[in-house]
Amino acid sequence: MVKLKILVAEYRSYTDDVLLDRLIHEDKYAFEEIYRRYWGPMYQSAYNILREKEACMDIVQELFVWIWSHHSELKINSLKGYLLSAVKFKVANYIRDGKIHSSVFEEIRRIGEPLVLPDEKTELEELLTIISRFTNMLPVKCREVFILSREEHLTNREIADRLGVSVKTVENQMTIALRKLRSSLARFSSFLLLFF
Repeated sequence: MVKLKILVAEYRSYTDDVLLDRLIHEDKYAFEEIYRRYWGPMYQSAYNILREKEACMDIVQELFVWIWSHHSELKINSLKGYLLSAVKFKVANYIRDGKIHSSVFEEIRRIGEPLVLPDEKTELEELLTIISRFTNMLPVKCREVFILSREEHLTNREIADRLGVSVKTVENQMTIALRKLRSSLARFSSFLLLFF
């Protein structure tokens, strides 16, 4: 037990570069230290955008499982940058795959609140800008439906009643909007990979 505590303390003193080198050579203690060091920031980065505890935990866990499974193939310059970029990529995929809930759109618009830290604000601003540009490019009727759904949180029936159209029309317009949003976010994911 004492030996393990000394070992843990030793690994805590290692730089990211040393930990990464040891991880590549299958050092499970290096992996555990990376996990301990970066699980929180990775989770927070995902949560800043999704605001879904379970989804964020799953995203971070999947990333760490992937990292351990591919530890010998890793070619990383900055461990922290790589991990946080990987989270953004997974979050974008989560949104692109249509798993995002409408509450996310409401949370994104709270970026001006003092509780949001500078890094979090930047992430949210990036996503808000993409969604805003995307919304403005939608055809008029599609844009109306999307805004009523995501900003006013109306049901399909309520949107249909307000716009004087059928529920089926609302469903079709939302399908079109979400397909286009996924496409926009897929391009954003590729953009993130170029810069991180």
